[in-house]
Amino acid sequence: MAASISDIRLLLRVKSLPKSADSRRVFITGGTGRIGSSLIPILLERAHRVRVLVRPGSKAKLPAECEVVSGNALDANSYRQLIRPADTFIHLIGAPHPASATAGELRAIDLNAAREAIDVCAELGVHHFIYLSVAHPAPIRRDYVAVRAECEQMIQNRNLNSTILQPWYVLGPGHRWPYALLPFYKVCEWLPFTRQAALRLGLVTLDQLILAFVEAVETPAHGARIVRVPEIRAAGRNLPHEVIRKGA
Repeated sequence: MAASISDIRLLLRVKSLPKSADSRRVFITGGTGRIGSSLIPILLERAHRVRVLVRPGSKAKLPAECEVVSGNALDANSYRQLIRPADTFIHLIGAPHPASATAGELRAIDLNAAREAIDVCAELGVHHFIYLSVAHPAPIRRDYVAVRAECEQMIQNRNLNSTILQPWYVLGPGHRWPYALLPFYKVCEWLPFTRQAALRLGLVTLDQLILAFVEAVETPAHGARIVRVPEIRAAGRNLPHEVIRKGA
């Protein structure tokens, strides 16, 4: 799998950090997408064991060091027996083009896949469930936001130990045009009456989101933990201190 310059830069940065004291067994759905393909090499570099659920045609897109298993993310019965001995489940499944997806497509893919994953993790007693959601409330992308919020509620209803990450827009390769909005965001963050919304719906980089995932894996939640945009932005600064503290 060819790595981008951004992925290589992040990998080199992670190599300089102390390793976590505890190696996790991580099961990932949606690992061949934009987020998963950047996250998996970082988890492997940090000595975590990674098993990825994919469609058979997607196997070649993943690093050789991770374990690849086949199944249908919309049917947990197809992968239930493959989850153990994972202690951490990362759910990244979603419609391939969420900005243009219809409400029906989002419910058929995002909602159904999340329901299957949440239910099977609750039944198996998976220690930590990590879910990629979206910042809300928000004035646009209402169908997408509604489905993700419904998934969050399902996680809470099943009383899973969970980390829910809530970015709004993730900057990175192929997603750079919103950099032009950064001056506008800075002004809105400064103004008292727009500050809260600007921070909630702020931009994060792909590197920041990946480091937030790593931090979630290495510091499991007890109960429900919400990681919003300001915490995602801070993940790159917090991770070294968390790792050093745990290894002390």
